[in-house]
Amino acid sequence: VQLQASGGGLVQAGGSLRLSCTASDGTFRRSTVGWFRQAPGEERAFVAGISWNRGDTSYADSVRGRFAISRDDAKTTVYLQMNSLKPEDTAIYYCAAKVSSGNYAFKPSYRSWGQGTLVTVSS
Repeated sequence: VQLQASGGGLVQAGGSLRLSCTASDGTFRRSTVGWFRQAPGEERAFVAGISWNRGDTSYADSVRGRFAISRDDAKTTVYLQMNSLKPEDTAIYYCAAKVSSGNYAFKPSYRSWGQGTLVTVSS
């Protein structure tokens, strides 16, 4: 499945953005989806994930309570609502999909990756 991430941009600290990850086909509906981010000079890190069956979610400690992941399978799209943004949230955000469930933060388990969308939070 091919993934297209969008919705990034420049926002002031305290602001909000909603990222979208849209899939090319319906197999997405049975995929676990994760959002990751990579800041300059840093490793790509897990942000949030959502299962395909029960809608279970998981968040990195750094974003829990500020970010919310959701999915609309009719649109084969997963969203990442980001509120109360901080300058340290600045990064390229990637979405990824896999067939297996759970273990959201384990990058090698994801078989499809989107191209990334840049989020810049100014102070």
